[in-house]
Amino acid sequence: MKKTWFNSILLAIFTCTIPLSQVYSQDDQNVVSGPNLDEEVMPNYHYEYIPDFTYEEIEERISNMETKMPFELNDRIFSFIQYFTVRNRDYTKMVLARKDLFFDLFDETLRKHEMPEEIKYLSIIESGLDPQIRSRVGAMGLWQFMPATGRMYGMQVSHHVDDRMDPEMATDAAAKYLKSLYRMFGDWEVAMAAYNCGPGNVRKAIRRSGGKKTFWEIYNYLPRETRGYVPQVQAMLYILNHLEEHNLNLEDPTYYRETEKIRFDRALSLEKLAELTDLCTKDLESLNPSIKYGKLPEEKRSMELRIPKAKADFIKQNLAWISDSLNNNPTTYLTDNGKFLLKPIEDIEEEQLEAYIYRVRSGDVLGKIASRNGVSVSQLKSWNNLHSNLIRVGQKLTIYSGNGPVFAETRTNSSGQLLYTVRPGDSLWIISKKHAGLTVEQIKRLNNLNSNNIKPGQKLIIG
Repeated sequence: MKKTWFNSILLAIFTCTIPLSQVYSQDDQNVVSGPNLDEEVMPNYHYEYIPDFTYEEIEERISNMETKMPFELNDRIFSFIQYFTVRNRDYTKMVLARKDLFFDLFDETLRKHEMPEEIKYLSIIESGLDPQIRSRVGAMGLWQFMPATGRMYGMQVSHHVDDRMDPEMATDAAAKYLKSLYRMFGDWEVAMAAYNCGPGNVRKAIRRSGGKKTFWEIYNYLPRETRGYVPQVQAMLYILNHLEEHNLNLEDPTYYRETEKIRFDRALSLEKLAELTDLCTKDLESLNPSIKYGKLPEEKRSMELRIPKAKADFIKQNLAWISDSLNNNPTTYLTDNGKFLLKPIEDIEEEQLEAYIYRVRSGDVLGKIASRNGVSVSQLKSWNNLHSNLIRVGQKLTIYSGNGPVFAETRTNSSGQLLYTVRPGDSLWIISKKHAGLTVEQIKRLNNLNSNNIKPGQKLIIG
């Protein structure tokens, strides 16, 4: 995609607030009044209809709004209303497409903390309602917490899990932080300003103003970015309550999906979980944005995962074998001579591995092939120069493995019993699915197993 002026502006919005250089400065105090009125404004017939409006019309609409925070129109707020409804409607539409994912959560949390619900519009300016967005200085999530502040409010920030991207945890932390700022300054607008620039800068502005207490009284003494921050929040408060007047109705909004939390109590890969439960990996990643790289580590094994409500009953009913299968990620690899490689395949040079060719069969998908061979989907795609997950029957795939070529999975012993050699990544459930008519309970009964635990190289009677 080509870089455009609009993309640059949108990026600046995401990082925190609208750069004030993008609005017209009316005097030395940086009072903003919108685009240069000396320029002739030509109608744009190639885009959707954008209704005209006047300062007086906006002022009347705001005066009729019932808010728990003080809200009076001025030139700065009006300028940002113009910006979001005329010049950057695409940003506003993007926010509208996401708001139903989070606004119920915001409202519930703010009510719990006895705070004005208008505070939720602050998240729009902080992150554009993107739970995984990262600013240029390292702030993260819907409410743009820095690592130290996130940890201060009980959020884990590590290589594998970053709770700043968890909507529930981040929203609760933001409410607590903003409430503490309100107790400090006694004014919600000033509390929002402190959220942006820090309480130290707000105290300095109060001293320089001669002890004034409200946002607009200390406005000229605040950092430049913060002067535009609170007006943007108020502009969004107005716009999202007057969408029809500005022809801002979405055709395809994104609706919240009902979820249920389930604890698997083990390290796992979201890709493997999706494969076992017939879910989409992307759905699991979007519902659990705090899990980085798609893997839940051992130290966070007790973390609950959000699962689509429609699939929750199935998973709870089959939790034993699903958990068992999740836990069979290979950490050792059986070679042809019966010895184990202690290093995972990722840490072995390809020239030290043996390659073999696998011919795709009917019903195969990359996830199933990867699981059977103890490798990952990303490895299969890399080894075979695949740019998507699409494969066709008869296609030949090169697979590198510490096992060497695929060893015989089944053979018959001297008693005529059919034996299966457990492969890396196998579980009793996976083995049962490989053999028609075979159940997990039958395997356990045939082999006198008291649990579902098996290990690579183990030989099981399957018939």
